[in-house]
This record gives sequence, C-alpha cells and structure tokens, in this order.
Amino acid sequence: MKPKGEKPAKEAAKAEAKPEEAKRVTFGIDKNADFNEWYNSIVRKAELCDLRYNVKGFVVFQYWSVAAMKQMYNILEAILERKRHKPYWFPALIPEKNFNLEKEHVAGFAPEVFWVTEHGAGEKLEEKLALRPTSETAIYQMFSIWLRSYKDLPFKTYNRCQVWRYESKATRPFLRSREFHWIECHDAFANEEDARQQVREDMQITKEFLLDELGLPFIFFERPQWDKFAGAVNTYAADQFLPNGRLLQQPSTHYLGTNFSKPFNVKYLDANGKEQYCHLTCYGPAISRIFAGIVIAHGDSKGLRFPFNIAPLQAIIVPILFGKNDEAVLKYAESVRESLAGKFRVDIDLGEGKPGEKFYFWEMKGVPCHIEVGPKEAEEKTLTVVWRDNGKKEKVKLGEINRFLEEGGKALSQRLKVQALESFKGMIGEAKSLEEAKNLIEGGKVVKVNFCAIDKSGEKCAEAIEKGFGAKVRGKRMDIEEKPAGNCIVCGAKAETVVYIGREY
Repeated sequence: MKPKGEKPAKEAAKAEAKPEEAKRVTFGIDKNADFNEWYNSIVRKAELCDLRYNVKGFVVFQYWSVAAMKQMYNILEAILERKRHKPYWFPALIPEKNFNLEKEHVAGFAPEVFWVTEHGAGEKLEEKLALRPTSETAIYQMFSIWLRSYKDLPFKTYNRCQVWRYESKATRPFLRSREFHWIECHDAFANEEDARQQVREDMQITKEFLLDELGLPFIFFERPQWDKFAGAVNTYAADQFLPNGRLLQQPSTHYLGTNFSKPFNVKYLDANGKEQYCHLTCYGPAISRIFAGIVIAHGDSKGLRFPFNIAPLQAIIVPILFGKNDEAVLKYAESVRESLAGKFRVDIDLGEGKPGEKFYFWEMKGVPCHIEVGPKEAEEKTLTVVWRDNGKKEKVKLGEINRFLEEGGKALSQRLKVQALESFKGMIGEAKSLEEAKNLIEGGKVVKVNFCAIDKSGEKCAEAIEKGFGAKVRGKRMDIEEKPAGNCIVCGAKAETVVYIGREY
C-alpha cells in the first residue's frame, strides 16, 4: 500500500520531467541537398539560439549551444595555460583616443564600431567610448604600464570575452553576427624571432584544439597583405573547409611587430639598460564560430553529432516502461544515472512520448549515445547502449559502463574526425586558367592556383577573381611549401607563389 496522496512511480516521473524533454521534435532534412535549409532548421529545432531578440543582428544563445561552448572554453583555456598564457579580464569600453592611436587599425575597424556617446538621461560623455570590436587598443596601453624590463618578457595573456562589430553583411547565427564570443591572446616579446615563434605556437594550439579535440580539419594560410588584420605585419588564418564547398575562417594569429608598441609606448629595458620596443602578437579563436564549424562538419541529415568531449549531454537514459515493473525500472535508471553522474554529463528522459520518439529527439540533439533501460536490463543489471553516429547497439554490464562509455566516447569522436578528414580530402581542385578555376569553384571546390604575389602587387589580380566569380584569394599554405611552376592565372606574369581561392562565409 502506498501512503495516501503519493503518486504512482510512473506518474511522479512524468510530473518531474523537464519542459525541454517533453518537446518531441524529429529531424529529416537532407544536408547535402539543401544545406541552407538544413542549417537554419537545426539551429532552430535543436534550440541552439533564438533569433527573436529585438535588436537586429543579435541572438540569444540557448542552453544547448552554451553548454557545448562551455566545454570548448575549458579545453582551449587548459591548452593555453599549459603554454604559459595567463588569464586577464579587460574592460569592454575603449576610449576613442586609444582607438585612434594606430592609424591602420582604426581605418580597418572604424566602420564596424559601436560607439557609446551618452549616459543617464541623455547626458553626453566627455569622450566617445568604443564597444570593444577587438582588444588591442585596450590591452596595449596596460602593457605600457606593466612591462619595464627584459625580465618581464615574454608576457603572455588571454582574455575570454565578447566583441561587437557592426557587421554590414547578412548575419547568420554563429557564423556571422554582430556579437560573438571568443578568446583573445595578446603576447609581448623582446624580439621578432621570439614573437614569430609564438605565431608558430598559435598554429600548433589551433591544431591541438580544432583537429585533435574537435575533429575539424583546416589549413593555415598566410593571408595576402591586402587581407591582413588591420595593423599587423603578417596575418595567418586557419580556414575550415565546409561540406558545401565554402570556407570558414577559424582562429587567426598575427605578428604585429612594433606597430602597436610605438604608439602605445610598450617598451622594456634590455640587459644593457637600453630601451627597446616590444614585439607583439595576437591570436583570436572565436568559440561561437568554431561551434558553427562543429555543427556543420559533423552534423548529418538526422541532426547534430557532437564529439563526446564537448557534448552538452554525453548520454541520455531512456526508461522503457510497459506498465508492469515500471517502479523497478525507474529506480534502476536513477541508480545508473547516479553512478555515471560523477564522471559524465548524463540525464534521464522522464518526459511524455514513446521510446522511439525520445530516441529520435536525442538523436537530433546530437547526444553521443542513448542508454535503454527496461525490465530485462533492470533484472539482469545490464544496459543497452546505442551510439549516435553509427547506430550500433551494445549490451553492457552495469559494472563495466563507466569504462565502456569512456572508451566508446573516444572512439565516437575519432570516427567523426576520420569522416571529416575524408570529406576534406576531396575538396581541393587545381586550375591552370581562370575558366577552370571558376568551374571548380562553382562545383564546390577550393582551388589551388599559380599566382603572381601575395604582397600588394597581387591585389588587382585578387580583385579580378573576386569580381569574376565571387571567390577570394585565401593565401599560401603554412603547413607545406609549394613552389609555383608557371604563370599567374590572372595577369600571366611569372608566378611567385601558389595560393588557394574559395568562397567564404
């Protein structure tokens, strides 16, 4: 006999179900047939963000994306701290006088800046304040205060923050918006050699984070001089190759030389007591854009697929209830959740709906595996685990589940990485003429071509490519050395370099 007023176990479980678990949404859009519809739909149906915020170009990042990005931040910050970067938090508002000190920088960013000009009841500020589009002009004026001696160097910082840019192109959630979430690293060195070594380390960090941890293939390019970061000597950027043939710029790293040190007076005394300007670098992994890269690279026509290490939920337990022995099943499911919760992100789906509906729902949300618990599992003290990426169903003893999920999760992430690398291999074409290049671009390829130069002298040829078929010169590869053999495909002059061209987001 149950005490008076106590709900039966099944009814009580339903009453405790979380609202989001009751929304049974399935997914079935062919990603390859209509990528744009697929992307827009998965962002909406998986509740990654809500576009209905009433400021144009701004969105609300919802729990499912924030939970994944939180894990991404943790992984990247751990890598940075292993490389001796230290965390700092800098203000979001930058005085106009700071912003105007480096002329090339201000010319590059001025059209995108949000300005704060008044406070309170319409009272004008004494000086306009820029809402941070990037942090160089905030950070380097502090470097000028902190850095005094060669013993202070190298000085390596990172800042987890948001930046705001008045993006004039069409915005798209996570890919391009007026507010994005990222990490900025700003580092100071005694000389150019040490600074350029940091740039190479930034590329290695990108490899450890994007490829090793998230399974995202990319190529690092030295950007042409006409497409470098405003105020940099050189810019190097990782381009992710997307399944639809487009490129998505991911982390970029910049050798700034003394271009910012001089206007901001970032100096140190060397071992001989002589004043020297610091050589500066900056590095910007945009977490929200990398998240978009994960959605696109790993998602399929059933929905999202998350690598195990960043999944908001790594496993979802689905009780199979028949009306008989339900109380025992629910009790067993809860005991399984408790045994896993200390090591994994796991929950129980106690919402309405048939088991099949729940399976499809969590499949769409990209949970790496679901765990079926029915009367037989409860009696035998076993679990039935089904993996999201390949649908493989495996029976596991309760005592082995922790090790099984740990090993299986790593294997799932590796499978996603291998699939992404296979897709990546077929995305590069090679062209000897503009007509060939155009046809390959329109066929969804990134194209390797001979080119005159990536200094300013090559800019007119790059403009011809962009006007001709909407592709951009991305630069020359940093991972391998490629020597040109022929003439520039645009002007016909002897080629000095090999570059890649493609359409971007």
